Amino acid sequence: MSRSERRVVITGMGVVAPGGIGRKRFWHLLTSGRTATRTISFFDPDPYRSQVAAECDFAPRAEGLGAQEVRRMDRVAQFAAACTDQCLADSGLEFEGLPPHRTGTSIGTAVGCTMSLDEEYRVVSDSGASWLVDHSYAIPHLYDQFVPSSVAAEVAWRAGAEGPAAVVSTGCTSGLDSVGHARALIREGSADVMIAGASDAPISPITAACFDAIKATTPSNDVPESASRPFDRNRDGFVLGEGAAVFVLEELEHARRRGAEIVAEVRGFASRCNAFHMTGLRPDGKEMAEAIRASLAEARVAPEDVDYVNAHGSGTKQNDRHETAAFKRALGEHARRTPISSVKSMVGHSLGAIGSIEIAASALAIANDTVPPTANLTEADPECDLDYVPREARELPTETVLTVGSGFGGFQSAMVLTAHGGAQ
Repeated sequence: MSRSERRVVITGMGVVAPGGIGRKRFWHLLTSGRTATRTISFFDPDPYRSQVAAECDFAPRAEGLGAQEVRRMDRVAQFAAACTDQCLADSGLEFEGLPPHRTGTSIGTAVGCTMSLDEEYRVVSDSGASWLVDHSYAIPHLYDQFVPSSVAAEVAWRAGAEGPAAVVSTGCTSGLDSVGHARALIREGSADVMIAGASDAPISPITAACFDAIKATTPSNDVPESASRPFDRNRDGFVLGEGAAVFVLEELEHARRRGAEIVAEVRGFASRCNAFHMTGLRPDGKEMAEAIRASLAEARVAPEDVDYVNAHGSGTKQNDRHETAAFKRALGEHARRTPISSVKSMVGHSLGAIGSIEIAASALAIANDTVPPTANLTEADPECDLDYVPREARELPTETVLTVGSGFGGFQSAMVLTAHGGAQ
């Protein structure tokens, strides 16, 4: 079978998200239009400009992690491990019977083990008082937290996967790019099954300080539940989040032979870079539009076949306007007829993880013929004049979904998901 003939489908899904662990709770949160943003509880937020975040109510022992695993793993790896356990069970695949070298892993993360590194530096430096630090005060597993590849290793160990293994770190598009990379490995014949997704747990003082410095996060601290306002005239920055989503990807015939339930097909993927600015975006949306066009072309899907767009929708003024322009350039007049929404309005922006969390939302939109809303959208920005599905979910036959991401460094990624048996 040639590379172009090998098709890739999602047969298992695991989600750890603010307001909902597991695909059912996650989907219930999204379709209810309920937000999971609140005042930061992980540390004292008073010194910071932005004091709100979308935190996960995550208890690692309750999610099946043992005491030694909890001690060894940073929160980002705990999220990935819990999602892996979920998606393996969800897929119904008997991994013990698979050729281990034909199963691989591809995990995305933007900032790796930030929480442990932040905490351990505070310990070894005596809260910054000592320039010359004493390493003997550090935990014995600090090396694993310096190396993001440890997250992919944890996932591979859980699945017994001995095939290709990678960590993809392309900023806020990591969660899309890691799944795109896994799909490419299956299409080229390097693997039959991939465990792919992304995880990030960045809610820490160092992250808060960094985003405060460039005023990217919202200062709307008084009413945390309405602080994330993508495409709204009164938006003033994104809400930091955390979480993970991990999938079982299979070559289509491999899935068919075992009678697997197919959640969605990953039909097209493309990534571009604007080569322009570390944090800035051109207003014309040219590079995102090119990524969208390329992903649609690979999927053999016309713009007018797109039923729903899962937007990046971070809630910063430049991103939302840039993205609106990109949709118009790539989809033409169909952009005005297509429902578009941002789930970041409910679960915040979990940096490298959010692309995979949005793939989960897109696949569930297909499975349930329902488009999640953009919460808190009460007064649309006149420059964001498309159908951004304000506040309430919308039942709609949903066969083809476009999901996009935009990241610092100029990364722009787009992926097309379809119902299995959809447009060929």
